[in-house]
Amino acid sequence: MVFKRLLGSLGVGGPTVDTVLEPGAVLPGGSLHGQVHLKGGSADFEIEHITLELVARAEVEHEDGESDGAVVFDRFLVGGGFRLAAGEERTIPFAVTLPWETPITELYGQGLGIVLGVRTELSVAGGKDKGDLDALAVRPLPVQETILETLEQLGFGFKSADLEYGHIGGTAQQLPFYQEIELTPPSPYAHTLNEIELTFLPYPGGMEVVLEADKRGGLFSDGHDTVTRFTVGHDGIEHQDWNTLVDGWMQELVEHRASHASHGSYGHDDPRASGHGHGDHHHGHDDHRRSGPGMGTVVAAGAAGLAVGVVGGVVAAEVIDEVGDFFEGDDEEEDEG
Repeated sequence: MVFKRLLGSLGVGGPTVDTVLEPGAVLPGGSLHGQVHLKGGSADFEIEHITLELVARAEVEHEDGESDGAVVFDRFLVGGGFRLAAGEERTIPFAVTLPWETPITELYGQGLGIVLGVRTELSVAGGKDKGDLDALAVRPLPVQETILETLEQLGFGFKSADLEYGHIGGTAQQLPFYQEIELTPPSPYAHTLNEIELTFLPYPGGMEVVLEADKRGGLFSDGHDTVTRFTVGHDGIEHQDWNTLVDGWMQELVEHRASHASHGSYGHDDPRASGHGHGDHHHGHDDHRRSGPGMGTVVAAGAAGLAVGVVGGVVAAEVIDEVGDFFEGDDEEEDEG
């Protein structure tokens, strides 16, 4: 999609900006290509910088419950430091690398209900403005696709997918949110499991796979959540017996003891988890595996922008106040453009 927007902070006569993404879905950790088209206004302007922001719609927990929030999870400087003459047209091509943990939005071209966008910020002498958002489509990595295909073959059904603001304890998660893919269990597991929540945390050398099961209660016991975590590599996918491996993961979830969780792997260790060996990644069923920000660092959708600091030493997250307009009313803007 292409969006046009007059820079409101500069008033009538300011430059306009169109950002056009290369068609097609991209991979987590892959390159996103596109062009920023500028058109000068009624006077010359000094373009200080052109920045692209990756934005995701995530669920944010707060003291009143849960609501959607828009989170900026990466920024890229793609241009700037030049004068844009009145009426001048200029195109700035770009190629940026997505974070490895960028959520997947589609599988075989079918949307999963995840909303990601690329927002363009144009800063000029005297003002700046954040332009409209372009929808970002992300397809799964081969290892992610293989695991999802295997789960389907084993009889698990797709229920929903969303993004949760917070951090998964015991992992080397880098982004300020994580993706949950909810699955319904097949009949062999239905008597013990209500549903499965699957999270992928890829990185250059491989991927963490976090599985959380909502276990049914018995006649003399309450239901509870069980968590296991595994690591897989990107290479040698075709040589792995995935049905046996993934079925083993599920068996481990079912047989999981309440006192601790387990951690399996094939092919490698996680190089990011410095100081966290396999024996350090334990989760009891009482542990808070999914941890959101504390009270006082959470805002509901529509509240004022809030910087929440650095997550994992990598990305500074920002909850922004544009959730209500996040890809709503796009058709109207296109018609007006």
